[in-house]
Amino acid sequence: MTTGWEAAVEAQIRSAQERGEFDNLPGAGKPIPGRDMPYDEGWWIRSFMEREQIPSDLLLPTPLQLRRRIEQLPAELRDLPTEEAVRSYVAALNTEVVAWLRTPTGPRVVVRPVNVEEAVHRWRTDRERAAPVVTAPEPQHATSARPRRRWRWWRR
Repeated sequence: MTTGWEAAVEAQIRSAQERGEFDNLPGAGKPIPGRDMPYDEGWWIRSFMEREQIPSDLLLPTPLQLRRRIEQLPAELRDLPTEEAVRSYVAALNTEVVAWLRTPTGPRVVVRPVNVEEAVHRWRTDRERAAPVVTAPEPQHATSARPRRRWRWWRR
């Protein structure tokens, strides 16, 4: 039974080759990617993550994700425009940390909430260092006390 089925498939492949349907395919003549690499059981997840550009941080357990976010906090806060936005961002992060502390899952890793005042102070100092000092231009004094009169032209 399988020989008849295999023969039918081989006949279709042979006729497609004769028609030239396999000529000029993309990737023709190029080596198969990863052929020289040792076998890895997680090859499919790695290729999916590279193809979809998914960060590898998402595979970490929750406490390690929180630790990484706390480590990257100054870089995240640097782009925020106001002190209020900084405080709300840190408060949201602290809410996630406290939620994990109430019901810890995953490996036992020390994760502590972030001090809001220290984060705001660091944000201020980073902004002061990054912002160039701008001096206000001197105001130009008018030569006459009366403002100039604007002329309006009316059509009749």
